[in-house]
Amino acid sequence: MRRVVFALAVAAVLAGCGSSKPKPMALQDLKPTIAGREVWSARLDSVEFPLAVVVRDGQFRVAGSDGTILVLDAQSGKELSRARIDAKIAAGLGSDGRFDAVVTTANELVVVDGGREVWRKRLSSRVVTAPLVAGERVFVMGVDRTVNAFDALDGRLLWRMQRPSDALTLSQAGVVAAFKNTLLVGQGPRLTGVDSVRGTVQWEVAMASPRGTNEVERLADLLGPVLRLGDKVCARSFQSAVACADASKGTLLWSRNVGGVQPVGGNETAIFGADGTDRVSAWRSDNGEVLWTNERMLYRGLSAPLALGPSVVFGDAEGYVHFLSAATGEFQLRLPTDGSAVVGAPVLAGTTMLVVTRKGGLHAFRPN
Repeated sequence: MRRVVFALAVAAVLAGCGSSKPKPMALQDLKPTIAGREVWSARLDSVEFPLAVVVRDGQFRVAGSDGTILVLDAQSGKELSRARIDAKIAAGLGSDGRFDAVVTTANELVVVDGGREVWRKRLSSRVVTAPLVAGERVFVMGVDRTVNAFDALDGRLLWRMQRPSDALTLSQAGVVAAFKNTLLVGQGPRLTGVDSVRGTVQWEVAMASPRGTNEVERLADLLGPVLRLGDKVCARSFQSAVACADASKGTLLWSRNVGGVQPVGGNETAIFGADGTDRVSAWRSDNGEVLWTNERMLYRGLSAPLALGPSVVFGDAEGYVHFLSAATGEFQLRLPTDGSAVVGAPVLAGTTMLVVTRKGGLHAFRPN
């Protein structure tokens, strides 16, 4: 019953947002103040799931909806390997550079080693969050917030963490991340530190205080991926807050009430993100104080951001890539892709930034 109610509730939230959302703000003419260009491109099948791109050893690892797992050299765009699983992908990609893990639309966890499928396991709950592969383990969290740990070599279940859950949960990529020897997972609005070997809870921090008059409005799950800055971990709680915690101590540093449905990005100086209207804000990373806001991209369907030196970069629903000054929020540069929505946050390997679109476009830029 909880699963049915959860699906209907999230559908209602999305439908409500879609029906009341104003027309995207028109883009104004822009005189670039920095230089940048597309240096290579590639293509996958469409990306109809919450994609996570993995950056390791100067390579981009990315997956398409049709089951393709692609590894590209970040500098040149050269295809290094291509694997194909016999299923459509619903969540992914997770990788440690050797093992690649995805979850299929049939709710099977599939692990690939060297381009060859080595095992697959059917999961008990639906998954929309990319698996985490670390320490020869594969960690997977379902929409019911149950976390499973598998041996990456043979698929053996090592442990399962299943805790009492709310009546409604969010069908959007959540938090599964590594912090030293601790597994970080989102359990509603709580960031939870879990012993990665035993699956026991070590600490828990409330990153937001859900508000609203009903269960749908009180949905406040943490959105992934999280931003890690040394011992500091920052995240957005769906439609509720942006917050940072000290993961070494399991304590909250600050939390600011602000709506929004996309993860945040940032650096040691500032945290960046767009709210539910696509108003972009920067908050001081040490205390959450607002540094600046930019209201000139309202309702453009902004992606999660990437902090890139003196810039912060967002993609939008029309495939544009926007570079803003990290210090002031002023526009610096705008570059096009293929006209379809940017999926996930832009990612960086060395000096190359990769943007992935809904149509499966892989666009590599090198800003100066």
